Amino acid sequence: MEAITEGVNNINVSDSYKKNRIQVSNTKKPLFFYVNLAKRYMQQHNEVELSALGMAIATVVTVAEILKNNGLAVEKKIMTSTVDIKDDSRGRPVQKAKIEILLGKTANFDELMAAAAAEDGENGDVEEHAA
Repeated sequence: MEAITEGVNNINVSDSYKKNRIQVSNTKKPLFFYVNLAKRYMQQHNEVELSALGMAIATVVTVAEILKNNGLAVEKKIMTSTVDIKDDSRGRPVQKAKIEILLGKTANFDELMAAAAAEDGENGDVEEHAA
């Protein structure tokens, strides 16, 4: 029984370490889905790790640049590597490029998010009056 408890505790530790990771695909979701998700993760965890393989790397870089250019994030770390992925059609491993970008909140992140939320609230009111 103690071994099971220890195993569960180890799983929880490793899961909590990567709760702020977003694995980006270049085909599954629109770009601003990842931008908004990264904002939410930064609100919860103070930083977010964006990760991608192959063709999705351009999407990750774009998301990071949007957040940086809007004054919401600062680069903390950028890691690149290659990973072996088994290609079922060829039957042998294929190397894919991988990038991981760690972004942290800027000092005025919370102010910018509050201002954006207030602006959205005002726009919502305008639409209700117009309807």
